[in-house]
Amino acid sequence: MKYARLGNTDLEVSIVCLGTMTFGEQNSEREAHEQLDYALARGVNFIDTAEMYSVPAKPDTQGRTEEYIGSWLATRHNRHGVIIATKVAGPAERLAYIRGGPRLDRSHINRAIDASLRRLRTDYVDLYQIHWPERSTNFFGQLGYECRNDLGIPLEETLDALAQLVQAGKARYIGVSNETAWGIGEYLRLSRDRGLPRIVTVQNPYNLLNRTFEIGLAEFSHRENLGLLAYSPLAMGALSGKYLGGRQPPSARLTLFPQFDRYASPRCQVAIESYVALAKRCGLDPAQMALAFVNTRPFLASNIIGATTLAQLRANLSSADLTLPVEVLKAIDAIHLQQPNPAP
Repeated sequence: MKYARLGNTDLEVSIVCLGTMTFGEQNSEREAHEQLDYALARGVNFIDTAEMYSVPAKPDTQGRTEEYIGSWLATRHNRHGVIIATKVAGPAERLAYIRGGPRLDRSHINRAIDASLRRLRTDYVDLYQIHWPERSTNFFGQLGYECRNDLGIPLEETLDALAQLVQAGKARYIGVSNETAWGIGEYLRLSRDRGLPRIVTVQNPYNLLNRTFEIGLAEFSHRENLGLLAYSPLAMGALSGKYLGGRQPPSARLTLFPQFDRYASPRCQVAIESYVALAKRCGLDPAQMALAFVNTRPFLASNIIGATTLAQLRANLSSADLTLPVEVLKAIDAIHLQQPNPAP
């Protein structure tokens, strides 16, 4: 397993981060613990979760993922041997069951982290992230930009609330997720102007079907030492090729939850067919090739990989040891030029 320093922190994280949003929905507590044990044994030291999980979000499973990680931490492992990242939810009408509707003000952030710490059975998290912005902007696949002035809770108040968590020792470092170039620039400006803690990561989607991070955001990562935590590196499993031809494998995520259609467009299917064909021509597993590509990105801090079975996790983690030949990387870029970012 390869490791890299997380931004300008003192944390050395594995290039693969274990994503856990299936815990409590598709995975039982026992299965969650098995995945955590296996990942740790393979050298993964970085675990990503959120107060909203498991996914799809529901009132009766909200927080369950953190609970499963907490029971694992409490009974099996030294807390200091793992790096835990979690997130506070931003505003969303469908999440009215979380604090009457989550916001990113001081009160909500304080209540959110205290609840997360109780569920995780720890007194601090290593990385605390804003799951998505308070303001109206482009995230979760939204295209186009509607000029509106509804900023909601000012970023300055949000950052000041996060600063208090760091000062209190509840979070070691802070980051953002599903954020835009303007949002990142504003957080960095406020940190400089106000002497507040600096965000160290951005957790955004990045995969062969969506490389939009490279447009604007990658330069922030490079010049500001702001590492990408790449989520959905397999495009919800679509890049494995298992859904091609209209197939619906039993118990597969997109079979169970067809509402997640971000990677289901005809353009996506054409691109997936091309990437899968390339992998097979080169004697590679399509999923491992897709994950290994993400691992090559110079702006990457860690690649968030999730699985619903140990067999999937075993195969996916093997991508950390896969080096893609230059010819494969060139062929990937050629496909990308033909089908640029078919998924937003």
